[in-house]
Formats: sequence, C-alpha cells, structure tokens
Amino acid sequence: MAKQNVAEQFVDILVRAGVKRLYGVVGDSLNPVVDAVRRNAAIDWVHVRHEETAAFAAGAEAQITGKLTACAGSCGPGNLHLINGLYDAHRSMAPVLALASHIPSSEIGLGFFQETHPDRLFQECSHYSELISSPKQMPRLLQTAIQNAVGRSGVSVVSLPGDIAAEPAPEKAAETALVTTRPTVRPGDDEIDRLVRMVDAADKVTLFCGSGTAGAHAEVMEFAEKVKSPVGHALRGKEWIQYDNPYDVGMSGLLGYGAAYEATHECDLLILLGTDFPYNAFLPDDVQIAQVDVRPEHLGRRSKLDLAVWGDVRETLRCLIPRVREKTNRRFLDKMLKKHADALEGVVKAYTRKVDKHVPIHPEYVASVLDDMADDDAVFTVDTGMCNVWAARYISPNGRRRVIGSFSHGSMANALPMAIGAQLTDRSRQVVSMSGDGGFSMLMGDFLTLVQYDLPVKVVLFNNSSLSMVELEMLVAGLPSYGTANRNPDFAAVARACGAYGVRVEKPKDLAGALKSAFKHKGPALVDIVTDPNALSIPPKISAEMVTGFALSASKMVLDGGVGRMLQMARSNLRNVPRP
Repeated sequence: MAKQNVAEQFVDILVRAGVKRLYGVVGDSLNPVVDAVRRNAAIDWVHVRHEETAAFAAGAEAQITGKLTACAGSCGPGNLHLINGLYDAHRSMAPVLALASHIPSSEIGLGFFQETHPDRLFQECSHYSELISSPKQMPRLLQTAIQNAVGRSGVSVVSLPGDIAAEPAPEKAAETALVTTRPTVRPGDDEIDRLVRMVDAADKVTLFCGSGTAGAHAEVMEFAEKVKSPVGHALRGKEWIQYDNPYDVGMSGLLGYGAAYEATHECDLLILLGTDFPYNAFLPDDVQIAQVDVRPEHLGRRSKLDLAVWGDVRETLRCLIPRVREKTNRRFLDKMLKKHADALEGVVKAYTRKVDKHVPIHPEYVASVLDDMADDDAVFTVDTGMCNVWAARYISPNGRRRVIGSFSHGSMANALPMAIGAQLTDRSRQVVSMSGDGGFSMLMGDFLTLVQYDLPVKVVLFNNSSLSMVELEMLVAGLPSYGTANRNPDFAAVARACGAYGVRVEKPKDLAGALKSAFKHKGPALVDIVTDPNALSIPPKISAEMVTGFALSASKMVLDGGVGRMLQMARSNLRNVPRP
C-alpha cells in the first residue's frame, strides 16, 4: 500500500470530521490537496470562480447544517480572497476550516513570488491560525484547528506550503478522537438564584432575543407566558423567535418596527437572551439588565449589566422556569401588544394604495409576493443593504424557513455565494437569493457556478440601479448622493447567455407569473425585477450625527415600508388580550 502524503492525510482528517465539500479555486500550491480530494470519494471539490465566494458558501453551509465546513485558496492572492467571507463566517459563529496554501517552505521570508504571511493575516478573523512548517506537525495541528472551529464556533485557518503538502506523512502519527459537536452550558447555581430574585422582584419584564435562542423557542414562550413578558428580537433572532409568538412586539435597531424599542425601555427588567445586538443606542441605560449568553466575551460589552449569566439560553430557561413565581398582571404585556399593533397599522397604510399598479415596482410588493409564493421550508439568503429591510419586514418565519445574510459583518455581495453553499446541502430544498443589483454584480461571476453545477438556486434580483442604502446614508447626512448609480445590463439576458433561466419584470402584473415560472424551473433561474429606487421616504428631521455607516447611533429611524404578515399576527395577538 502506498504511503500517504500530507495532503492525503489532511483530506482524510477533514472527512473524519464530517466535511463533505471543499470550496475553492485550484492553484499550483493547492495541487496536492486538490488531487487528494479527487481520489477520495467521500469529499467533493466545489470549483467556484472567486475565493471570496468559497468562504461565503462554506459559512452558509455551516449555518444551515451546524457542522464543520471547509474552503481553500492557493498561495498569496488566492487565499487573500478568502478573507472577507471568513470574516463573515467568524462573526456569524459558523464553524469553518480554511486551508491557506502557501509558497514553498524554503522561500518563506525571502520576498518570493506571491509571498504573504497567511498565518498572521487571518488571525483577526479566526480563533486559530497556524502554519504547518513540517510534516511532523500533522495530524495534531489540523485536529487542533478543527476543534477550535467547532468548539468555539468560528473560523480556523491552516497555512500549508505546497511542498510540505506533497511530502510523506509521518508514520504511525497519532490520530486522536475529533470533537465535532458542542456541549450545552448550564449556568452556575448562584447566577440562577440571582436571576430568579430579579425576575420575581420586577413588575415589568421584557425579553430581547438574538440568534442564541435557536432551539429554545418553546422555552422562551413558556417563560414569557409565566412572567407576562413582551418578546422583542434582533434581526438574527427573527427566524428563531418571531413565529407562533403571542408575545411578539417586533424588532429593534435600524430596521426595527413595532413596539420593541418601547418594550425594552419601559420595563423594570430587560433580559437579553443570546444576543450580541451591537446598537447600544437602542438599549436603555435606566433599567435593570440581565444578559444570558453562551459566549462569555459577549456579556456586558454592549450595555452595563446588573447580572451576567454564562450559559445556553435553553438550559438557562429550563433552570429558571420552574423556580420563578408566575405573574398574574398582564397590564404591561397587553399595553405593549397594543402599541405594537398600532405601530404596524401606521406603517402599513403608506403602502396599501395601488401598490400592485405602481411602476417602477415597489420592492415591498416584490418581497410580499415572494413571501407568499416561496416554500414553507425555503432558505433565503439576503444581500446587505435594502434587501435586509425587505427580508426583515416581509419574509415570514415559521420554524422551518431559514434567513441568512451578512447580518454581523455587513458585507456586500453575500447572497449569491451563500445560496451556493445552502443549495449544496440539499438540492431538493428551495433556495432563494434575495440580491440587490450592486451586490449581485460584484460577484456575478459565480452565477456561472450555479450553471456549472446545475444548482436550482432562484436569484430574485431587486434591481433599482443604485446602491440605495448608501444613497440613503448620504442623504441623511445632508450630502448629495454621489457614486451610487449603477448602469446595469438586462440581467435576465445575461442569465440566459450563461445557460440559465432568465426573465425580466418591469410591471407588477407580471411579477407573480415570473416568480412562479422561475420556481418551477428545475435549474438555476434569475428574475430581474426593476424596482423603484425611491421606495424609502426619509424622516424630515434627522441630523447627520444620527447615522454612521449601517448603524444608527442616536435615534430610532423610521423607514417607511410595509411589514407583511406581521400586522396580521399582531392583530391576532390582540384578540387574546382580556377585555376589562
């Protein structure tokens, strides 16, 4: 039997860790690894057109499956292209192993062609970034990288010179058992006791939920019922907590709606559950705050805490629910539910008149029709910018749908690459990329990846020929919009030229039929929808100091636009409010 080389051992360990695909672009320093993948039936090489796409796709697959994924880039510029997608994966707490192939080991430090220092460059966007400088470091270094990525929920980077990858692997190298799943974390008894006392002492409790509530929907609802608490959420918490929620008061933040802001400011005790919500201007500074998070480094970095609880949300609530006293006074909860419904009523009115006849098409109308027509278990990948607004306000969660985007890192061009990773996990599941024309055109080359692998991703393109979120920021800051206009082609024609299904929509009456036809098509499809660039109205009084980038620093900003089925849910919840 032929002796394994380091590349073959590397690939075998990835397979043992459950990795099914390695996303990347081939290159000379990667050749030994790519060849090892070719000869291993348990793993596939996914050839993308840009390494940034490889990292985004791996991060999306990890978010959908909860399992380790992998991507790779060749030496120098090749692996540097990974960095933006790896930042996103790391900040999304997606377990990703990145292989940064390196120049020949004998040339490191001598200014060789394409030389960089990837073990240093990737440190900020990873938990672990190390160089394999000798075959003797295998397999322990790779196993350590995997366990950092899985155990700490983020990125690990292994830098591997091409010549080392081709060398024989060490004989009788120890292969320890791999950690591929994370444990649950239960808080200490003292923290639980203190939290019980705080909840019992408070007349008005509000829960504010983030992505850390994944898998804890039932416990959050049970706890909210017991203490009569309104439940608000951040954007990353929406898919986990908003559905089947009779205590829902909406979302806080730049894209917020409803009564979440009021509920967090008018309570006696605010409990932050699994959220690293970054906009501290939206958090109160005059109420008691307790925070529960499995990542201790998140505790207290956004607001001053009265109690920090290190633990999983579900485990913490399971400890808490039997011990807190049930509250009987619903006055605060009912008041917030009514405020929430009233707030949604006011927003909706602006977008209910002739919206199905407006040309250019209202993007809100597109998102609403898309929400109605998409599958109940669809995966939506969402571009940063205005597509975030439409997804936040119109895509209805139900416990089966997924909505992923660059919600923490805020990168452009993420939706299409993420759709590739999401679709490869299950070709039979509907995957919809909600793309803006700016984001789509930035990494448009990887639309060819959909065609090459015949991935049935449906790209719904909100084409307003502008970088509209940036334009909004400029206008709010008192600046004329500049450099935000896009001169776009007929993207549907481009899709057809690539060998995919493409249709362009310019009138609202054609929208539903175009989406239906695209969804029925068995392969990749693009629906190019010409939308109104002036869909957002800006509040008449707002200072330049209020907006910095994508964050709102000093005020609630009302973005006029509908809220889809959320109003219907709010009205239903109001029916449960007891009448005097």
